[in-house]
Order: sequence, then C-alpha cells, then structure tokens
Amino acid sequence: MQKLPPTARSLPIALIRAREGVMAPIRDMLSETGITEQQWRVLRVLSENGPLDATTLAERASLLFPSLTRIAAKMREKGLVTQTRDDVDRRRHFIAITDEGQKIIDECSGTAAQIAADTRAQLGDENFETLLDLLALLEPGAKG
Repeated sequence: MQKLPPTARSLPIALIRAREGVMAPIRDMLSETGITEQQWRVLRVLSENGPLDATTLAERASLLFPSLTRIAAKMREKGLVTQTRDDVDRRRHFIAITDEGQKIIDECSGTAAQIAADTRAQLGDENFETLLDLLALLEPGAKG
C-alpha cells in the first residue's frame, strides 16, 4: 500500500492554500461591490467575451451549470446580467452583461490589475507563466 504524502506536500492542500493567498486581496476588493467571487468571474467572462450561452459561460467561469443557473438568477435581480432564450433552441439561454455589470468591472479593473501585477511580481514573470502552464495541465481533458 502506498503511503500518503505529508499534508505539507499534498497537492490538493497546497492548491487550496495558494488559492486562499491569491483570493484574499480579491475578496477585499469585492467586499465593497456587493458581489461574490463567482459573480465576479461571470462578469469578467462576459465582459471579455460578450454574450454567451449558459453552458459555455459556466465552463469559462469555472462553475457547475446548476450553480450558474442560481448565480445568474441573482445577478438578473441585481440588474448585472440579462438572460434571453435562443429563438431556435428554446432550451438554450444566452447571458449578457448589462451596463450596470460592466460598471462594476470598470470600477474594479484598476485594483484587479494591480492585484494581478502584485502576484506576478511576487512569483516573477517566468515562474508566473510556468505556474499557469503547469496548472493548465491539471485541467480536465488536458493533455500533458
């Protein structure tokens, strides 16, 4: 039987610790906006890509589809996104960012860019890019 690595060298635990370190300043930024981390990701993806069908949006925002459904409903109530049905396939929904949602992105973009730059500086350019490349290898369906 193979022995478990010590928790100090456990990849899942290390990823959680790293995520918490990366997300702490983002959570601070978002505390002033009234939106959640998940809502921020949805707004970021929509701002970057334009309207998307719900399945694609869930994938790009790293959300489970049922979670996106719930999150999008709350975001519609806040006036941050709109949702429309596809004229051809009535089961398919498209979600788009509203001016109010884009306003949050615009207001936070400077702080968010500084947070990203600080993380890059902490790691150094080469390590930052290497880390992103290595993490991409762990994504479902990635080929090493």
